Amino acid sequence: MKSIVALAIVVNLALVAPVNAQLPGQLGKVLQKGQEAQKELTISDDEERQIGADISAKLRDKYGVVQDQAVHKYVTLVGSVLAAQSSRSTLHWQFIVLDTDGVNAFAAPGGFIHITRGALALIQNEAELADVLAHEISHVTEKHTINAIKKEKMVSGAASASRNQIVQTLANAGYSMVLENHYDRNQEKDADRLGVTFASQAGYSPEGLGAFLTRLADRNKNLKEPSGLFASHPETQDRLASLNKLVPALKMTASATVAARYHAAIAYKPAAIDGISAGAASPEPAKPSGGSKFGLGSLGAIGNEKSGNQTVASAGSRGVNPDRDAKGGPIKTQVVVTVTAAEIADFKKGITG
Repeated sequence: MKSIVALAIVVNLALVAPVNAQLPGQLGKVLQKGQEAQKELTISDDEERQIGADISAKLRDKYGVVQDQAVHKYVTLVGSVLAAQSSRSTLHWQFIVLDTDGVNAFAAPGGFIHITRGALALIQNEAELADVLAHEISHVTEKHTINAIKKEKMVSGAASASRNQIVQTLANAGYSMVLENHYDRNQEKDADRLGVTFASQAGYSPEGLGAFLTRLADRNKNLKEPSGLFASHPETQDRLASLNKLVPALKMTASATVAARYHAAIAYKPAAIDGISAGAASPEPAKPSGGSKFGLGSLGAIGNEKSGNQTVASAGSRGVNPDRDAKGGPIKTQVVVTVTAAEIADFKKGITG
């Protein structure tokens, strides 16, 4: 009996010993490197920006870019006012208008915020635009995409990969998540709360997001599955109820809608949901050869991911998604605009009425 107990103690000690002490030679070293790579996975601000730039390039390639300098400058001014109120005001924020009738918005890590021409057409005033942009900005400030990738352990086993390979793997996985609006309920509600909070601090009515979501829900009422911005968002009524409680709870009193300035800058007309043309099929995220070298073995084609208990399943996994699959414009070139601190300050003075 004593010998059995002694053997059990030896086995237990072996199990808790460092991996390189358990296994001899090169095998122990390789496994130890794998553990260290997983344990030390941190993403620098520069790498986050690199990931976001890659995702943004893919989105621009899929949907094209509106080639209107004035529209981009207007959206950039609204976005810059909001970003200055956020917790990461020093990021190099970029605001990009995608050339598609689909109603959508996408936040890529590092400060890349995208909104579609279709969304601008459905929005009715500057407060609604501000609340939508602020929601997307909040996904970036809270690093929701980066954290989701880490949570799903998509880079496990990457001991033999270079840092650039790991970053590229994260970018490929991130594009899938961003395109599918693949956030869980808590992330979406956090983005709602944070977004309307700092939009209100800038002077915009916090009721703009609820008004836009209500209009979007009415537009999509005959769809069998959620689409675009609703692809993974909590149920509409649940979100609206939360927003309605949030405004009085945080004593938000801002009321500016700035409708006249919005209509002076944006003249797009919304397309009916059944009139949106479908574009090319969404590309699958790149997978390394050999299956799971970088831990991507469990990541299927876009639209085939399995959601966890806290994640709302993406519309792409259930069928047609008109807004995500909408046809994009032919020109992919990014429109570069610059806004000065003086222009932003002057623009902010117009947040009245």
